[in-house]
Amino acid sequence: MPGPYVVPVHGDAELPKAVDVVVIGGGIIGTSTALELAERGLRVALCEKGGIGHEQSSRNWGWVRISRRDPREVPLMAESLRIWADLNRRTGRETGFKRSGIVFTCTDEKSFADHERWNRNLEGYQIESRMLSASEFNAKYPGNTMKIAGALYTAGDCRAEPQKAAPAIAEAARDRGAHILTECAVRGLQLSGGKVSGVVTERGEIACSSVVLAGGAWSSLFMGNNGLDLPQLKVLNSVLRTKPLEGGPDEAIWASGFALRKREDGGYTIADGSRNVVDIVPASFRHAAKFMPALSHEWRALRFRVGGRFLDEARQARRWALDEPSPFEYNRVLDPVPSKAISDAAMKRLSVAFPVFKKAEIAQRWGGMIDVTPDAVPVIDAVDAIPGFHVATGFSGHGFGIGPAAGRLMADIVSGRTPLVERHDFRFSRFSDGSKIELISGF
Repeated sequence: MPGPYVVPVHGDAELPKAVDVVVIGGGIIGTSTALELAERGLRVALCEKGGIGHEQSSRNWGWVRISRRDPREVPLMAESLRIWADLNRRTGRETGFKRSGIVFTCTDEKSFADHERWNRNLEGYQIESRMLSASEFNAKYPGNTMKIAGALYTAGDCRAEPQKAAPAIAEAARDRGAHILTECAVRGLQLSGGKVSGVVTERGEIACSSVVLAGGAWSSLFMGNNGLDLPQLKVLNSVLRTKPLEGGPDEAIWASGFALRKREDGGYTIADGSRNVVDIVPASFRHAAKFMPALSHEWRALRFRVGGRFLDEARQARRWALDEPSPFEYNRVLDPVPSKAISDAAMKRLSVAFPVFKKAEIAQRWGGMIDVTPDAVPVIDAVDAIPGFHVATGFSGHGFGIGPAAGRLMADIVSGRTPLVERHDFRFSRFSDGSKIELISGF
């Protein structure tokens, strides 16, 4: 796999005959859900078609941020910051978590005012966050050449290592009795009287009364085989990492044209702050109407293309029987080719803004497929049409940081506890009940 090296998690050899809950998907959302459920004494099986954390959960930037989030996500992210702070102790493993701060630069006075206004979303959360003037920014980062009006600096924001986090959480779930099954695709649900009674995997059946789908970019395809319509598309983000570099910023920084995060190894993860590639595929036309508000808002940052992925997805089965191989068995890991042009341009702009990066050596590049919903807010909900079936997906590039709290909220829903936060904005039905679908920046 050309993507980043992920701490290996060896799957269990034996398939359990029966559990209380099957979690589908071994990324940060699925592993967090499995850990939460196992800690509550439920019998859990986590099924992953490939390896733990091998898709976007290990390919993201490693930001654990509350700053500049959609206001609908802020309460859940505030809870996630608290969970992250205890995750190393709780799992007994290293996740690379560090409170290091994140800086969002403001190109002009309007941007500064927008960020200042957004920062009011954090009132009452006791999270350290403030505006920096241009002179304060320059004093904090001597030698930078940026011409900005100032920046939003959230010292309470954090970072962690994507290649370590999901594996650590999965192993902690196994410590508490969960079955961790890798290279074990779930083909579909078994229903009795219209309710979930189990799943069929490529290795056999598992009886259960609840299922949580945390399938990332694969979720819409899985749900479609059960007659459920989840509007979801994929966006390609391109990333590079450098070898260790002395003298660079300790905080993560977002600016027009680049974003960076210092890694545990002393190198940096670098990407364009906003530009991504969108492949035109058959699903683009099926979901076009619901995605129109997002496209009108983000089209300048997206590069659309028609290529091999259109044919790949056109040939992909959208319906299949449970006694035959599913599409998840033919493509274990989404490992797209990154855009060298986008990441090289980001690196060039970064090297101008922070000349120390002219000495940086590129160690690796990778691409990751971000699963997006029309309003860029996740679905974390029970599916009314199939009692016992639950969905936690569509995190739209915001999933790594919010993942531990999303897992706790999903576990609350499954186990019938009072939800960690108000769940209305995360309901699945918002895409079909006539609700207005909109992106909310908070600015």
